[in-house]
Amino acid sequence: MRVITQHTLGGPEVLTVEEAPVPRVQPTEVLVRVAAIGLNPLEARLRAGEFPLLGRPPFVLGWDISGVVEGAPGTWRLRPGDEVFGMPLFPRAAGAYAEFVAAPALHLVRKPASLPHVEAAALPIVGLTAWQALVDLGGVGEGDRVLVHGGGGGVGHVAIQIAKARGAYVVTTASGGKRAFVEDLGADEVIDHTKTDFAEAVRDIDLVLDTVGSDTAGRSLRVLRPGGHLVTAVAEQETALITACEAAGMRFSGVAVDPDPVGLRGLVDLVERGALRVHVQETFPFERVTEAHRLLDGGHLRGKLVLTL
Repeated sequence: MRVITQHTLGGPEVLTVEEAPVPRVQPTEVLVRVAAIGLNPLEARLRAGEFPLLGRPPFVLGWDISGVVEGAPGTWRLRPGDEVFGMPLFPRAAGAYAEFVAAPALHLVRKPASLPHVEAAALPIVGLTAWQALVDLGGVGEGDRVLVHGGGGGVGHVAIQIAKARGAYVVTTASGGKRAFVEDLGADEVIDHTKTDFAEAVRDIDLVLDTVGSDTAGRSLRVLRPGGHLVTAVAEQETALITACEAAGMRFSGVAVDPDPVGLRGLVDLVERGALRVHVQETFPFERVTEAHRLLDGGHLRGKLVLTL
């Protein structure tokens, strides 16, 4: 089995392809032959040593996978031959940059036939982050006014579609070059953050989803209606922000994504209804992971990057 392993805390050039044994499957797990792997900015941050979520190298990066079940000896939930996708074990190491992954059956769902492996692999982390923020924490529904920061990115472009599917009016921030992209996803208003201060341009928002960071979340308090809800995917433990929300009479939630078969099935339902599509900016063959990470490091992506096997 080939895996992509990091050996130092240097740059992306330290990712190398190696041989490794096929992982053993535990009683509640299945063995998945991987067809595609979704890349996430978190993996670039881990590779660079920004924080030791997985400890120190060497380790195998990756969580988002789509593939085919090769073996399921101890579970009735999935069978060999099933096409599946998911985000196993997060935030523990899943070792998804590999040809085979052993994953808990509960962390995977069957892939709809209409969803190619490449797009399925791009969906779990960004899709579940958006779902848990908007549906589980936010309870977004008909007529709500939602502001999505970073609507052209991975989480943001999925969040726009989930909010629209639930009947919300969606405002998003994005650069001017992504205006057509986010409008095509269903955004009702687009604020070009390079030209306009969103805090001066919009009011009476029921829920803000921050996927950007920096001072965006704090400044978003100015656009929320009384009792509004700030949900952040990047500053979930920032105590000063939590205190500011409470002082302003606003609700605060931080989302750190969890494996979630219920959420995955909700995303599948939207895909099958034609209400959700995940945008893949570019795909790379497995051996070109270094090139893919250089692009990942540059940021400002439109949707997701995916490795194929």
